[in-house]
Amino acid sequence: MKNLKLLLALIMSLNLALAFGQTRTVTGKVISSKDSVPVANVEVRLKGAVLITKTADDGRYSVDVPVNSSEMLIFTHPDHDEVEVYLNNRIEIDVLMQDNVRYNQYGVRVNRNPLYIEERNGILVHESKSGDYKFWFDARVQVDGAMFFGEPLNPIGNGTSIRRARFAAKVEFLNNWYAEIDMDIANSELELKDAYLAYDNNNGLELKVGNFKEGFSMESTTTSRYLTFMERPNAVNTFAPSRHVGLGAKYNKKWLLAIGGIHFQAIDDIEERTFSKDNNKDYGTDEGVSFTGRLVAMPLYNDLDKGLHFAVAGSYRTPKSDAEVPGTVRYDTRSLSSINRKKYMDTDLIGNVDYTTLTGFEMAGYHKNLRIQGEYLMSSIHRADSVELPTENFDGFYVFGSWLVFGGKYNYNTTEGEFTQVSRGKKWGDLEVALRYDYLSLNSGFDKIMGGAGEGITLGLNYYANNNVKIMLNYAYMNHDRYASGKNKLYVGNDIDGNLTRDPRLVADPEGEAGDDFHMLSIRFEVDF
Repeated sequence: MKNLKLLLALIMSLNLALAFGQTRTVTGKVISSKDSVPVANVEVRLKGAVLITKTADDGRYSVDVPVNSSEMLIFTHPDHDEVEVYLNNRIEIDVLMQDNVRYNQYGVRVNRNPLYIEERNGILVHESKSGDYKFWFDARVQVDGAMFFGEPLNPIGNGTSIRRARFAAKVEFLNNWYAEIDMDIANSELELKDAYLAYDNNNGLELKVGNFKEGFSMESTTTSRYLTFMERPNAVNTFAPSRHVGLGAKYNKKWLLAIGGIHFQAIDDIEERTFSKDNNKDYGTDEGVSFTGRLVAMPLYNDLDKGLHFAVAGSYRTPKSDAEVPGTVRYDTRSLSSINRKKYMDTDLIGNVDYTTLTGFEMAGYHKNLRIQGEYLMSSIHRADSVELPTENFDGFYVFGSWLVFGGKYNYNTTEGEFTQVSRGKKWGDLEVALRYDYLSLNSGFDKIMGGAGEGITLGLNYYANNNVKIMLNYAYMNHDRYASGKNKLYVGNDIDGNLTRDPRLVADPEGEAGDDFHMLSIRFEVDF
């Protein structure tokens, strides 16, 4: 009985082998839908098979398939759309292929790569099936309103503004290349923001050329999309360099991030570009150059729930040609508001500048829904005639803490050394409470430049509705000293007769009481898409 079962199994196996070994020949002709002419060199293969046959010059093909196969034949050609046809026991199959050759506006044939659309965290992304090409638009609108109260020495008008109206086109291609162009048209004022090309070797090294932010200060390089407060601290707004034309490099490996660059002029708006062209034309002024670098250590780089950030940054800078007067540097700020246009702290133009140095120290840490961050920044302006003119030294700092109330989580981007989009704790969103203290001094010394100093205390409440919508409410108190006179254009106290004065030397108010102070309540409605 056992031998009989074995014999039957052998017979069945032999029959199966014979069945699978039998084939039939399928023939046919491939023609083009464009002009009904035969298509040569069309690849024809059974789905899943390795062997490929090709059509002859007359468009005919012949392919052997298993006799009982119900699979499909696949026809491919670079000038036509792929065609799939089920066999259905047929021995002759003629195929009509759709022409897919396209030409651009210059009459040059172009390659085609179908794209698939997908929404990713509120951004609409177009990406090829292979992932080697991807592009998306990045738009941002921030609508602000602010009211001022207290007893300011200089009247402040309440108001509204479109703080930012950004539109960017971004593209990644061939897995290594990235390009971006970013414009801001807030309040009908056109400014070029990012415009650069980058190459990533996919092993931690990135090279960049164009107009982009210099690698200095975590708060400065963080996109305005992810800011915790409506305005950056005064020290960051004053000292941290923004976008300049240049060459940059970045290296990231585990806990280490190094950023460096050589930068030249700024081209943010028409005024700066006009200054640069006029200074070149009238005085033969060089553009000026900056060497900027930042080194970041991230001890807990591989922990998703908590992390630490320590960084040091430096910059050596010669005067830029986009300054109003060649060979000058000016530091000023609008004291935590874009609506109040007064610049209380202002050094005015500092002349005979040989070079400037910037130094920054950063510290940050987070654990799930808690976060702390701070920076200390310094600037030294060295004069061309160092014997007659002293070095001017200015500094400032900020520190803040924040809390996501409903269980959200802070996320840190190790490739950029900064915080990115928060994770919300509830389906309806999350609330964030934040408190910041910042200080800026543009007083170099009583026998030097006294551009004023000021401290700001800001309480923020942010509602993250979803990936696209954020509502921010800020209360801020700004306290200036008696030297924050906006180049002697603003009242800073009372003289001995009780009259308002713009001259700090005539102020008779007690120490700590002089200077213009005010309270501010502001709101922002932001949409990102």
